[in-house]
Amino acid sequence: MASALKLNGKQKTAILLIAMGKEASAKVFKYLPEEEIDQITLAIANIQKVDPKEKEEVLKEFHEMCIAQDFLQMGGISYAQDVLESALGKDRAQEIIFRLTTQLQVKPFDFARRVDAMQIYHFLQNEHPQTIALVLAHLEPQQSSMILASLDDELQSDVARRIAMLEQTSPEVIKEVENILEQKLASTIRHDFSVVGGIDAIVSILNGVDRTTEKSILEQLERKDGELVEEIKKRMFVFEDIITLDKRAIQRVIQEVDNQDLLLALKASSPEVKKVIFENMSSRMVETFEEEMQYLGPVRVKDVEESQGRIVSIIRRLEDSGELVIARGGSDDVLF
Repeated sequence: MASALKLNGKQKTAILLIAMGKEASAKVFKYLPEEEIDQITLAIANIQKVDPKEKEEVLKEFHEMCIAQDFLQMGGISYAQDVLESALGKDRAQEIIFRLTTQLQVKPFDFARRVDAMQIYHFLQNEHPQTIALVLAHLEPQQSSMILASLDDELQSDVARRIAMLEQTSPEVIKEVENILEQKLASTIRHDFSVVGGIDAIVSILNGVDRTTEKSILEQLERKDGELVEEIKKRMFVFEDIITLDKRAIQRVIQEVDNQDLLLALKASSPEVKKVIFENMSSRMVETFEEEMQYLGPVRVKDVEESQGRIVSIIRRLEDSGELVIARGGSDDVLF
């Protein structure tokens, strides 16, 4: 068998798993895609005997890669490379860093995820809304929520819209923005195409802000793009989230919604949702619903989704009128 340096990735993985033993390897397999499991299993089957020298080289390389990844998470690529050069020499350090940043694909703006949200806000507040949207779309939702809530009202809705409209961003654009961040936050990162933003991104961010900020953003955004606001609202509270409401709120929803809509919605809902709903009904009403659900027969997914959507709209309306409260990330929604 050739030197470990000439083995491909699957062969090295096979040797590593053999060296780890059956029990540890089985735990690793749980986290791998089926296709990779098949390929690695085949590679293991093709190894008749592991050369001690090759095993030592593979284990050494794996150890170095783990250490390098820890350095990357601690202080970015420049920090990792400096430490590795001191320990392993320039050539070996560059080789390890290159492999980590190309094969493991360090995510854009990874450094910013380890920075306090308010520090990023102070840098972003005077930037172009598109720049702010790009950065927020790459951050953790909690960070982006704090930053978005701190922006001026008019800027909030503009940035929210731009995040929702983001799709694929080129590495050149990401690189330009990251270079500016590097000067402010003293870090570097490699660049790849990244699909970020979209409705789901802005929904995650808005779910983390307080109700007042959310309402202000959506009201201003609605003046510019009503359809977008409707789509955002649909995704901000889904039917399954009804389990997060308190008993009084659930009882109010049951009173307000059409029984046929509730019946269809419950037909395809989780046991947790059914349990919460039934606990807030009278025993007679529960019996009626269970009987009707039993005899309802197969229902179309579209009909279920439409019924659940109408119920969610009612919940949103009750929230807007102050008749119930949906728990959110901000403290303004907490009642004492």
